[in-house]
Amino acid sequence: MAAEDSGIALRELLAALGGTLVELIDAPGGDEVPIRSVALVDASELVLESDSRSPLPDMYLHVGIAEADAVHWLHEVTQRPADHRPRVVLSKSVHDSPLLRQAAHSAGVALVAVHPQARWDHVYPLIRRMLDRTRRARDGEDRDLLTTDTDLFGLARIIAQNAGGMVSIEDAHSRVLAYSASNDAADRLRIQSILGREGPREYLRVLEQWGVFDRLRRSDEVIDLPAHADLDIEHRLVVSIRRPGDAGVPGSTVLGSIWLQEGQRPFESAAAEVLRGAAAIAGRIISRGIDAPSAEAVAIQRLFGARGGGVDVPSVASALGIAITGPAAVIGFASSTDSTGGHEHSKLGSTVRLHASAFRRDSLATVIGERVYVLLPRYHSARAVTTWTRQLVDQLDASGALRLRAAVAIPVPDLTQVARARIEVDRVLDSTAAYPRDRVTTLADSRTAVLLGEILDLLADRPELHDPRLDALIAYDRDHSATLRASLEAYLRGHGDVRAAAESLRIHPNTLRYRIRRAEDITGIDLTDAADRLLLELQLALHRRGDADSGPLD
Repeated sequence: MAAEDSGIALRELLAALGGTLVELIDAPGGDEVPIRSVALVDASELVLESDSRSPLPDMYLHVGIAEADAVHWLHEVTQRPADHRPRVVLSKSVHDSPLLRQAAHSAGVALVAVHPQARWDHVYPLIRRMLDRTRRARDGEDRDLLTTDTDLFGLARIIAQNAGGMVSIEDAHSRVLAYSASNDAADRLRIQSILGREGPREYLRVLEQWGVFDRLRRSDEVIDLPAHADLDIEHRLVVSIRRPGDAGVPGSTVLGSIWLQEGQRPFESAAAEVLRGAAAIAGRIISRGIDAPSAEAVAIQRLFGARGGGVDVPSVASALGIAITGPAAVIGFASSTDSTGGHEHSKLGSTVRLHASAFRRDSLATVIGERVYVLLPRYHSARAVTTWTRQLVDQLDASGALRLRAAVAIPVPDLTQVARARIEVDRVLDSTAAYPRDRVTTLADSRTAVLLGEILDLLADRPELHDPRLDALIAYDRDHSATLRASLEAYLRGHGDVRAAAESLRIHPNTLRYRIRRAEDITGIDLTDAADRLLLELQLALHRRGDADSGPLD
């Protein structure tokens, strides 16, 4: 039995986010309720599934939703069974709305106020990362040298305990990845960073003038930054984060930085040493996140039938915020070039994912092997899907960015059938590679090519089913510089019309008649016999495939 995903307790999640960012207003079910999934929604997406038994995300982030709409939605929530309701709502309008607080309490939903100046595009990724690291810790994937489940938030907390002060860990673009708890000594720069706002421009200019960013790029030294009273900025230490093995290497890529703000007491004497050690650990954690797929990426791949084992579709759908029921569409994309490297696969995946998200915000995309697969939940318009797919293939081809082939499976009855739909898509892509004009197709539209291709696969894997009589014909052509095989193929393509076949070969009909008789003599095949003709067609097709696979000689 798979381990149950117990999630992270609301209390722990809010403590990690910190009082600067969030404030718990009411928790009818207590602050220990587990959070496993989160959804960020605006007014257009604030719609509940008609099936009251369908699971919902545990946490909702209400973005720009009017009070009346939020209250109405919470009233609808009360009509659902208690174990199929969301557990928490985050909103910026909590303090100004007694009706919202009352509706949430009646629905048994915890209500959390978000700082009015916080950026949703900062809050949402923070929560997603916390949920992701909780899953990794549960699965034993998030192990490091400090503890068995150290992540960036845990690391920030340990740095603060051992170095003194308040910690922020940022990526290479100065976006906050994690931070320790704040107190009343948090300065303007720290508060703005936690809220997802840019640091004071005046201070950033001062840092630029002091050469701080250049020093971070050039070295691994801990940089001591004095307080700046005029800008309300306290004393800080900062160190760069690099990949494991890159420490001290000039010009190596900077993954981010660790900032330590002095609080009500001076730093500990070992603060600089703590920061250097923490930078090495942060480098491993961030590198692992870059190199390894996230829990969401793994869940999506399992939904498509990759990574082995079964998949709990309801749990995955809840975590991803998509509907389980209703017809969907699955699209597979493959490069038309003979071979592509890992970088090209990544480029293909990023490009397709970007366009799919523009077409449908709830689309899911993943790279498996050399192909990219897209899922469009609750989508049953075959014409719209194939039109968009064809437009994307044509657009990328015209721009010279990528030359793609695509196969569409629609309708897919529900999410439990996504893996089977991917198999169908692969059948089409495998069997239509030799037909470059059919750049976008479906199994129904390419049934002949798919089935014939799979029949040839079976023949290719069974040497005892290869007809040696055709080998004798090919050997004759090779030894005598003849073209009997090509003449046979033209004759069969023309359905036995000698004149039409001879014209296609630009030879006299009598010459073709002679060649056909000679081929029959060598092989012992009777072309007036339907069974012989059928077998010959299959054997010729098998040899053509072998010729195409071997390619031209250099």
